[in-house]
Amino acid sequence: MNTIASSLPGIELAPSVWTDRAELRFGFSRSSGPGGQNVNKVNTKTELRIRLEAMHGLSDRALARLRLAVANRMTLEGDLLMWADKERTQEANRQACLRKLRDMIIAAQIEPKIRRKTKPSKSSKRKRVETKRARGEIKRGRSARPSADE
Repeated sequence: MNTIASSLPGIELAPSVWTDRAELRFGFSRSSGPGGQNVNKVNTKTELRIRLEAMHGLSDRALARLRLAVANRMTLEGDLLMWADKERTQEANRQACLRKLRDMIIAAQIEPKIRRKTKPSKSSKRKRVETKRARGEIKRGRSARPSADE
C-alpha cells in the first residue's frame, strides 16, 4: 500500500478519496443470485449506504459530477445506496459494492473536455464549393441533352 493511503485516517474509497469506516453502512438480505438452495437460507445480498458529504478528498466539481451520476441511487435520507448479489458470499458482494463505488468516484474525478466551437477556414469552404461544382459538371456531362451553357 502506498504512503498516502496509509496516512489516511479512514478507509480509501478511490485514489486520494477516503471516508471514516463508520460512514460505510452495510446491510445483508436474501439474494436471488447463484447458489441453488443456498440462496433461500443465507443472507448474501449486500447493500452499501454512504452519505456523499462523508467522502473526503473529492473536489467540489467532482462531487457535483458524482451527485449527478448517482442521482437515481440516492435515498430520501440523502444516502447513496449500492447493492450487489451476484456472488455467493457476503464478503465477495461487499467487495463488489466497494468496487462499484470506487469506479463511480474515479469516473467523477475525470474532468470532461470542454467542447469549443470551430469554424471552417476560407480555403476549406472554397475547396468544398469547387468540389461540388466539379461534381456537378461531371453529372451534367452525362445527360443526353445539351446544357444551358452551350
